[in-house]
Amino acid sequence: MKCKNCQSELRVAQKYCGECGAKVIYNRLQPKALVQQVNAQYLSIDNRLLLTFVNLFRQPEDVILGYINGTRKKYIDVLQYFTVALTLAGIQVFLMNTFFKDSLGFSTDLANEWSLTAADFKNNQNLFTPDYYTKYQGLFYIITVPFYALGTWLTYYIINERHYNFTEHMVISLYYSAQTIIITALTGIILMLFGVDYIIVTSCLSIPFYVYLFYILKRLFKSTFWETFARFMLVMTLFTISLLALVMVVALAVAVIKLMA
Repeated sequence: MKCKNCQSELRVAQKYCGECGAKVIYNRLQPKALVQQVNAQYLSIDNRLLLTFVNLFRQPEDVILGYINGTRKKYIDVLQYFTVALTLAGIQVFLMNTFFKDSLGFSTDLANEWSLTAADFKNNQNLFTPDYYTKYQGLFYIITVPFYALGTWLTYYIINERHYNFTEHMVISLYYSAQTIIITALTGIILMLFGVDYIIVTSCLSIPFYVYLFYILKRLFKSTFWETFARFMLVMTLFTISLLALVMVVALAVAVIKLMA
């Protein structure tokens, strides 16, 4: 028998391929096997997903620095964790657009408060639909990751604490972003059941998320409160500037394309 992944020869009753490490599958896929895999990966109380989620609050340095330093069996892989977070966000968007379309009604109220003229509102009414706020949510989450990484990397580069390279700062940003996405998705789903507006949910969570980033930086770099606060402010300043620069570049590119059309 040969491995279905790398075509290497396998011994009788061999459970894993000695070349690529893939699990050897002898039986056809059955519903029971799928249920067991889902339970082992996502539902089991002692699985790595739950342990990663809990310890990113209790001991973020153990999860993040452990991964950076090569300890990658205890917790879920950073990219896999980020994928789980995006999946939850996708479920939230599906529920919002399917069952809770009124959960973004707050946006229309904002438009009225800003006193848009009838013509302005008619021309821009697509901006105040649930689809507008949710269509590119996953893309926005992905785009912000490298900007958070850029902010932390530049900050610690400037103050000459260059313990980690940019890729390692990406790991920090991915774990942080995944954790905040999961919290946003779960909180949004729960509160939508009670009719709470999604914009209110995300607005209320923004401050705790900033505090959480401050907490991660303090635990990872073991600095004092005020040292961490100063670095956090620089991180957020660099993050904002770089993100605004991207928005301006995109807006300029769109304007040029429209002029050339």
